[in-house]
Parts: sequence; C-alpha cells; structure tokens
Amino acid sequence: MKKNWKTSFISIMICLLCSVASASAADKFLTYQTDGFTWIKDGKALPILVDANEDKGVLRAVNNLQLDAFQVTGATPEIIRHPSGKQILIIGTLESSQWIKELIQSGKINKEDLEGKREKYILTTLQNPVKGIDEAVVIAGSDKRGAIYGIYELSLQMGVSPWYYWADAPIQKHSTISFKSGSYTDGEPAVKYRGIFLNDEWPCLGNWAADTFGGFNSKFYEKVFELVLRLKGNFMWPAMWNSAFYDDDPMNGPLADEMGIVMSTSHHEPMGLAQQDWKRRGTGAWNYQTNGQVLRDFWQTGMERCKDWESIITIGMRGDGDEAMSAETNTALLEKIVKDQRKIIEKVTKKKAKETPQVWALYKEVQDYYDQGMRVPDDVTLLLCDDNWGNVRRLPAIGSKPRKGGYGMYYHVDYVGAPRNSKWMNISQVQRMWEQLSLTYEHGVRELWVLNVGDLKPMEYPIQFFLDLAWNPQQYNEDNLLLHTEDFCAQQFGEKYAKQAAYLIDNYSKFNRRITPELLNSRTYSLDNYNEWERVKNEYSALAMEALKLYYLMPESHRDAFDQLVLFPIQACANLYEMYYAQAMNHALAAKNDTQANQWADKVQAYFERDSVL
Repeated sequence: MKKNWKTSFISIMICLLCSVASASAADKFLTYQTDGFTWIKDGKALPILVDANEDKGVLRAVNNLQLDAFQVTGATPEIIRHPSGKQILIIGTLESSQWIKELIQSGKINKEDLEGKREKYILTTLQNPVKGIDEAVVIAGSDKRGAIYGIYELSLQMGVSPWYYWADAPIQKHSTISFKSGSYTDGEPAVKYRGIFLNDEWPCLGNWAADTFGGFNSKFYEKVFELVLRLKGNFMWPAMWNSAFYDDDPMNGPLADEMGIVMSTSHHEPMGLAQQDWKRRGTGAWNYQTNGQVLRDFWQTGMERCKDWESIITIGMRGDGDEAMSAETNTALLEKIVKDQRKIIEKVTKKKAKETPQVWALYKEVQDYYDQGMRVPDDVTLLLCDDNWGNVRRLPAIGSKPRKGGYGMYYHVDYVGAPRNSKWMNISQVQRMWEQLSLTYEHGVRELWVLNVGDLKPMEYPIQFFLDLAWNPQQYNEDNLLLHTEDFCAQQFGEKYAKQAAYLIDNYSKFNRRITPELLNSRTYSLDNYNEWERVKNEYSALAMEALKLYYLMPESHRDAFDQLVLFPIQACANLYEMYYAQAMNHALAAKNDTQANQWADKVQAYFERDSVL
C-alpha cells in the first residue's frame, strides 16, 4: 500500500524526534547546588522516614542508600521510624508503608499512579506531607521492587555507579545534594522478568568466588543481586556447572526472596533443582522411561523447597548435562513429563498449576519438539532462544494469538560449545543486540528476557545494555545507540572521558565481531591480499595506543575501572592479533627457507608471554 506524502512526512518527523532523544532512561531530578529541596549540605543530611513494617528488601536498599550517601558526601542520613524535623525524605511502598498510605488518603499522591502498577516508583516533592513536616521528598513504590528501583536511581544520580563493586567504578564526590521540584518516574518495565544467567562460570568466576566468599554462597549472591537490582533487573538463573543454588547455602533462597530477585533454574534443570542436586542425591539413570518414579519424587523435593519464594519453575526435560534427552524427538514422552510435573506443582502448592509461573525453554534440540507440533498449556511461558551467537532463531508472528504465559527470550553474550567457545572477551556489539532484541520485543516477546553472561566479567557493558533495553526498548533506535555507550562511560569514567571511551568500546566490539578471539588464527587473514593481515593488526594496535593514552590522561582514581572495562580487553586482543600475525609471517618465511622466520618465531613467544602478563 502506498503512503501519501503527508503520512510519509509525519513518519519521518517522528523518526527524527526519536533519534535525538536521550538514551538515558530517567530524567535527572538531582542537582549539586542548594536550589530546590536540599537533602545534604556541608556534612549534614536530613533524615529518611521509613515504616518499621516495610518490606525487608526495601529496608535493605534504604540501608544501602544511607551508605551511598556517606560515600558521596561524607554525611550519613539518619533512618527514622516517626516524623521528626521540618524536612525529611519519606520512602515506602503502597502496600506496607503507613506514610505512603496516608499520603494517598490525603490526596497528596494520586492512588491511580501506583495502584495496580508493576515495579513503578514516583519521586516527588510535597509540602506539608504529614503532620508536623513542612516539606518532604517522597519515593513511593507501587510494590517492593518499585521502591527499590527508586532508591537505586537516587544513588545512581548521586554518583554511585551500579558497577562500583564489580568494576571498581569510582564513586563521585559532592558536598551538596538537592532535589528539583516536580514528580519523576521511570514508569513500568516493558519486559516483566529481566535478568542474567551465570553460566560457564569455571574456572574464573568459580575460583574467584571461592577465594573471596568461600563459594557461590549468600555472601557472593548478595553482591550479584544488588547489581541486578541497581540495573533494574529482577530475575536470575544462578551458577550451575558445579553448583546447586539452594543446596550450596540454605540462605541463598531466602536472600533472593528478601532482596526481590525472582529465581529460576536453567533451561535443562527442571522443577527448581540444579543438575548438581541430581548428581549429589539422585539414584539411577536420568531417564524418565526407566526411572520415572524416582525422578517424580526428586522433582517434588525441589518444589517443596522453593514453594514459598518468588520463583519461575522450569519444566520439561533435557538429557543429563545440557544434552539432548534422546536421539529421536519423542514428543509424546516430553508431553507426559510436562503433564506429570504440573501435577507435582499442584500437589505441593495446593493451587492450580496455572497459578505458579512456569517456563519451557525451546533451546537447541528442544525447539524440534515444538516444530514437530508439541504444545504446552497456555499459561506456560515459551522461552525462545538465539543460536548462541546472537541471532534469534524463532519469533511468534506479529499479531498472532497471545499466550497467557507469554513468550521469553534466552540470549547469549557468552557461549561454550561448537564451533568454538566465546567467553574470553566481549564480542557483542550493542548495535547487533539492539537489532535482534528490538525485533524480539516487536514480535511480542515480553514476559522474560534472560542473558547468558558467563563469568559476569568481562560482559559488564552488554549486561547494562541488555537490562536497559528490557526496561524500555522503545527509547533506543539506530541513531542514538552510541549515546547509551557514552552514558555508560560517563557513569564509570566521568563526562570528560565518556565520548572517547565510548569510541573505544564501540570499535573493539566491532573488531571482535569480525571474528571472535577464539576463532582467530594465523590463517584468518591474508599476507598477500593488499596486506590484509597487517592492516587489521595495525587497526587493533592503533586502538590499543588510543586506549593507553586515555588511561594516562584520566585521574588515577578512574584507572582501575577503565582498565577492566576498556584498556585490558583492547590490549589483550591487540596482542593476540600481533601474535598471530607474527606466526603467519614465521610460517610464510619458513616456507621460503628464509632465516628471518626465526625472528618472527621469537616475536610469537614474546607476545604469548605478554598475554600471560596482561
């Protein structure tokens, strides 16, 4: 159908307006001057009023806000349970805070702005909010996570990056913190469940967690959960190669529920149980045809353990160890397994199965079952997947009949498997992620997005982009993606260095996407075709020099974060290119019996040793 010129003009103008929009999710409500409502000044802070009966996860976040305020300003705001003084902060949820309820009853906050909303906060300045108080800044959450997100947005705008722990991002220092007048909100998230999967976590993350915390225990997960919440995520698949989340530390499950993280188990671990749970306590074969009763009893223990916590139950079955269940696609057997699992869910929860969130992952060969006609009940979320390399395999047709359980997407920025692992460095361009995940969203996949992040490091930037995109995909387009990279770099390194750092991230991820570091070798490029090998090697070397220059230009306090997020990935990959180029030269010259081949062999050894030093 042809558009008339007016329709085309309007479409173009809308695109232009979108392209200049900021890539930042929340409007800035803080200033570092004494205008507006001044919360902290010259080492003194106004108190924070919180109901003693508020949700424990919110109280935990308020305690973190108190610490963040001290880190930024040197002042520690007092947490109070009853109104005191003339000016205060009030933080709470619609459900649990008597102060938020009072503000709604008095009409100071519009009930309709919060009631029935999901994970939404409102930050607003009010005059005479409650008896005895002249003025207050209020953070009101529609629910637990809504309030938590409002708290952490305040921390972010004060100058505490979500990556202050995981990437040593420096905390900004300010003597004054003030709020602008008016009301602010991020609205509701576009995707209901948004989170990460710690997978392929050995040897790096596993050894570090053991050395630092004693293992993948509640001390470790407290740090991970806080990061996810600061990034406005709410979901996790935990580490599982040699771990069992609920079994390794009895506090893991209660901690996730308290903090507000919805837990699940990975695509091949049904009924709230890890593969390691089975290895530790299972008897007989992981085979439903020959060992069905044992498996049903085992799955019931998983449901009994997590039934009182906020979780999504993975259903279905794959082979033991992330493999196919059988050589043939036995849909009748898998349909029976799902039916029996739902009976167990009903037995344990004493509720209809449809009242417990469930997900069926169509990963790898499991999609064959779906393609051959297998279906699960409409309340089950269908978790679609990429091909492990960032290419979405299947999407529902636009305008197709909606499912009650909706659709999800399991996406990779880390992968172990054929044809070669991709876990050493970030190879994911945000342009590519945006294109595939925007397509995912437009096709109605909006119930669950989970990102395989491997060791977590060095995937910091893809994690941030993924969770920002899941919150509001429509804020981004092909023209403003670099703004997101610049915003990320401004958070970690300051505005002064943001554009150059973003340029470095943008280019190194482009270079790594041409061919992954794991697939690179001495034969990848040609020595003869217009000096191809030398040109690509020099490109990376030049980028490394620019990164090193910026490293020395920025304050020493910023260098650890810059080294982790930018400099090391570029230096390590540039060195890899130098090594394989030297190997290519060695082979070419040796084939000609040219003694200069020995010099290039020495260079290969030197670059190999430099890799270990880096």
